[in-house]
Amino acid sequence: MQVCLYLQKKTEMKTRNNPFLLKGYVSKEFFCDRQKEVDQLFANVRNGIDTTLISPRRMGKTGLIYRFFDFLRENGDIKSIYVDIFSSRNLSEFNKLLAEAILLEFPEKTPLGKQFFEFIKGFRPLIGYDPLTGQPQIQINYQSDHEKEFTLQSLFSFLENRGEQIVIAIDEFQQISDYPEKNIEAILRTYTQNLKNIRFIFCGSRKAMMINLFSNVKRPFFASTQYLSLDRIEKYKYSSFIRNKFSESGIGITNEALEMVLTWSHLHTFYTQSLCNILYYIADNEITIDNVKMACSELLKRNEPVFYQYRQLLTSAQWNFLIAVAKEGEVKQLTAQKFISKYDIGTPANARRISRSLLDKELLLELQNKKETSYRIYDVFLSRWLENEY
Repeated sequence: MQVCLYLQKKTEMKTRNNPFLLKGYVSKEFFCDRQKEVDQLFANVRNGIDTTLISPRRMGKTGLIYRFFDFLRENGDIKSIYVDIFSSRNLSEFNKLLAEAILLEFPEKTPLGKQFFEFIKGFRPLIGYDPLTGQPQIQINYQSDHEKEFTLQSLFSFLENRGEQIVIAIDEFQQISDYPEKNIEAILRTYTQNLKNIRFIFCGSRKAMMINLFSNVKRPFFASTQYLSLDRIEKYKYSSFIRNKFSESGIGITNEALEMVLTWSHLHTFYTQSLCNILYYIADNEITIDNVKMACSELLKRNEPVFYQYRQLLTSAQWNFLIAVAKEGEVKQLTAQKFISKYDIGTPANARRISRSLLDKELLLELQNKKETSYRIYDVFLSRWLENEY
């Protein structure tokens, strides 16, 4: 209670906007690094190569896309469209989201927007705008599957025939694997492979599904893109970014406190930003390790209802397995006798079965490098809470 009141008081005292953003993209000044990834995306676009961007959730994938779009505006006249298909369940909803994304990027009052508005009228849609966000909403009624496919082809053709370079980023692309249309991959591949003016960034957070989509020789998108994997920001770069952002507001941070921030959050973008976001309001003139401990405690307390929900949804064996991984921090061999004996997990077969289930539920995160594969809890806050509570 005292922590909450303290934070409330600090929030009321602050007059400058918090530089540690938790969602959205404002400008490059509030974005940490990723220049290597931006350069790779730009090189791919210039060389006519589509990209498969794979990243764990909350690692900054969407922010990177918008930073790249900002970069495109700074360095030429390449247009950009972002469409998130996570909520889509079929091809008709894919078309809807794509059409809305086009209209959002090219409003009706712009030259291209006017052309698109006239074009989309040919499908007899219901067009409106969200009263709260002002974002366009499009509803198209179809009489057959052929009409859905024709609409998709027409949307791509409209953009292609403008004669301008356009980059389309499709986020959570692995969602198409769950569409009821069995030939959706072949349809999309057919309509996208011959486009000369449009480059695609196929983004996804389900690594196994994305790799299967683009690396399975039996799938239509096999070997059609170049991979780009988004990892944690290098420690020295994130450290410099954090220190500078605090400094711009007249706030210092001790080396000990900064080290704890980066260690406690595992350099996972969202969790690092969340911790710095709350520290910004706690701080007076200098952030100490005691401030960091206070902020960590507050973040875990705020998320406790979510953690309790996880416990209700999992079996006792799965919950205990998560506790074991959290206690270890990171596990290289989930079936190792030392690990399963220490936490009374049972047999290696039992460990494999439980870990597969937790990976599918995105509660375990698989980390790979050239030397080895390791595992840790996907949600850093959940991991730290389990570590403290059990």
